[in-house]
Amino acid sequence: MTTTTTATLCIDADGHVRDTDEDVRPYVSPPYNERPRLSGGVARDGFDNTLGNRLGTREVDVSVWLDALERGGLSASVLYPTGSLACGWLREPGFAAARASAYNDWLFDVYLKADSRFKGVALLPVQDPAASAAELRRAVTELGMVGGMLPEGPHLFGKPEFDVLYEEAQRLGVPLAAHGSGRLTGLYDEFLFDNLSQVHSLGHAFTQMKQFVSIILSGVPEKFPDLKIAFLEAGCGWAVYMLDRMDERYHVRGREDSPILTKYPSEYLASGNIFISCEAEERMLPETLRVLGEDVIVFASDFPHWDAEFPENVHHLLAREDLTPAQREKVAGRNAQRLYGLA
Repeated sequence: MTTTTTATLCIDADGHVRDTDEDVRPYVSPPYNERPRLSGGVARDGFDNTLGNRLGTREVDVSVWLDALERGGLSASVLYPTGSLACGWLREPGFAAARASAYNDWLFDVYLKADSRFKGVALLPVQDPAASAAELRRAVTELGMVGGMLPEGPHLFGKPEFDVLYEEAQRLGVPLAAHGSGRLTGLYDEFLFDNLSQVHSLGHAFTQMKQFVSIILSGVPEKFPDLKIAFLEAGCGWAVYMLDRMDERYHVRGREDSPILTKYPSEYLASGNIFISCEAEERMLPETLRVLGEDVIVFASDFPHWDAEFPENVHHLLAREDLTPAQREKVAGRNAQRLYGLA
C-alpha cells in the first residue's frame, strides 16, 4: 500500500459514497419506499460514463473507503452522495423530504458510525426550504453532520424562499455546499452533444456558475454574513472569470438589480466565508489563489468517481513547486478544516 509520506494535514472536502436505491430503501418511510426508483427525477442521458466499468471504483463500501483514507494520507473525508446527487430534480416535496432523511440516516449508520474520519454532509430536500432547514437541524444536532448539500435541480438558491435555510445554517454554524451532478440535466442543450466529454466539460462548471451568480448577486452573503457557502467539483479557475463579469454588471446596474449589496461581488470573498474546491492539477491555481485569496480554496478527492485520479491528485497537489509550503498546507487541509469546523 502506498501512502502519502508527509506531515501536511490532508482533508478531503468532497469525497463520495456509492449510495444505491437498495442501500437507502430500508430507511425510506412508507409509502415512498415502494417507489421503483428513488435516486432522482430525470432520465439518464444514455452516455456510458464509466466506459463499461473501466473508470472509477464501482464497488465501494466502508472497507474500500478506509483503504482510500490510508492511500491518500487523509485525516478526514467529508462525504457526499453519488446516487442521490440528482435528488434536487424530484418533483414531489414530500418524497424529496423522505428521500433526504433516508439517505442521511443510511450515511450515519453505515459510515459515520464506522470511523470518526468520515464526516457527513446532509442531503437537503431543497424542494421545500423550510423542510430543508428542519432536516439540516436534525442532521447536525442528532447525527453529528458537518453541513448541508444543496443538490442541483430547477432551483436558484439566491431566491428569498431559501432564507429560512440560510438563517438556520448560520445559526447552527455549519456550511451549505452547492453540488452539481456533472451533467446539463434539465437543459435541452445536453441532447445537442454526442459524447460525454463535451457534456461533462460544461456540466459542473455551468451549474456552479449559475448558483454562484444567483447566491452572490441576490445578496445572500450580505443578509447572512456569517454563513459559510461552498461551491464544489468544478475546479476554481472559473470563479475569477465570473467575478470579473459580476463586478462589471454590478458597476453598471448594481443599484437597480442588486440593491441589497453594499460592495462589489468580488469583495464578498474577502470575508473568507465563500469556499471553492480546486482540481489538484489546475494550471491557474497559483494565480487563482492570488486573486481570490489563499484561505478559501479546498482540495476535493472526488473518489471514487470515474474522473477522479485519487490518490494521485493529492500526491500531485503536495508536490507542486509553484505553490508555497503555506499555500499547499492551506489547500490540502487547513481551509477545509475551517470550512467544516473540524477539530
